[in-house]
Amino acid sequence: MPHERRLFGNHGEQLAAAFLQKKGMRVLFRQHRTPFGEIDLICLDHESYVFVEVKTRRTPIYGPPQASITPRKFRHMAAAAQIFLAERGWHARPWRLDVMAIDQSVAGETRMTHFPAIDSPAAF
Repeated sequence: MPHERRLFGNHGEQLAAAFLQKKGMRVLFRQHRTPFGEIDLICLDHESYVFVEVKTRRTPIYGPPQASITPRKFRHMAAAAQIFLAERGWHARPWRLDVMAIDQSVAGETRMTHFPAIDSPAAF
């Protein structure tokens, strides 16, 4: 991934982490790699593990950020979460998939939308 795009993505993940922490979640891991792709944020929300996909966009040309969660991407998110839990033997607590959609315009305006507990790409 080109350096500028990676920096922009990292910035979005930092914004999402701060947003979720204000909501009371604890960020446990960032950018955890699995065979099914990277898990952007792994959080603890009360008794549940939360696997967060962060999507950040500068322009609406390709639709809102959450539009990039395709059925294939959703399957990969779920598989990555299951691998993470299996590697650690962390099956005792419930878990869920969340999406953080961040619209960041060129003018510097930032709008964040949290989609908790998505169960399919049709959740948007």
